[in-house]
Amino acid sequence: MSTIDDLKEAVFAANLDLVRHGLVILTWGNVSGIDRERGLVVIKPSGVPYDGMTRDDMVVIDLDGKVVDGKLKPSSDTATHLVLYKAFESIGGVAHTHSTHAVAWAQAGRSIPLRGTTQADYFSEDIPCTRDMRQEEIESEFEHETGNVIAETIGERDPLHVPGILLKNHAPFTWGRSPGEAVRNSVVLEEVARMGVLTEQLNRDATMNPHLVRKHFERKHGPNAYYGQK
Repeated sequence: MSTIDDLKEAVFAANLDLVRHGLVILTWGNVSGIDRERGLVVIKPSGVPYDGMTRDDMVVIDLDGKVVDGKLKPSSDTATHLVLYKAFESIGGVAHTHSTHAVAWAQAGRSIPLRGTTQADYFSEDIPCTRDMRQEEIESEFEHETGNVIAETIGERDPLHVPGILLKNHAPFTWGRSPGEAVRNSVVLEEVARMGVLTEQLNRDATMNPHLVRKHFERKHGPNAYYGQK
């Protein structure tokens, strides 16, 4: 049985992976993970540089946001992460970055159209962009309302079939079954965002074969998935 220390290690490693994959600079990002059995979340501390961070700097909080272990303040995005864990029971990790191409789509207020098999390997449809946040949402409990807007946009869709989103004018959030998988989906989202920009330059009217979408997604994630090793 895994322990909270195991989760701290996984979250710490996942945060460092954001840097290793070139998805963050300075302190622009965070990863968290949840222990569903204990009802506890581990998350990166707020504003702490990655190059000096240690596993013991990770902050443990309950699902109400109360710190139960750790000497540092948790990420300023903590409330957003908590809303997502409550909304999507199937996820075990959440990541947030400000990766360049994904942010460009978010700032343009556009979803990333599914136009190729690279995206279809991980996303069953377009990567959605949220609506504008209303003034009262921004001026009240901003980070909590951010999570609500993300959950609203995903709606009834399976969050593991659409494991990421663009928060309009802001940046991407991704999730997965674990902190590491959430980061992997951040890597994928940034790469398909870059591919999407290039595709737009060549042919904004490019389309995707829906049968090819289904084949590529289901061979990795469907009930009869066969990609990879058992």
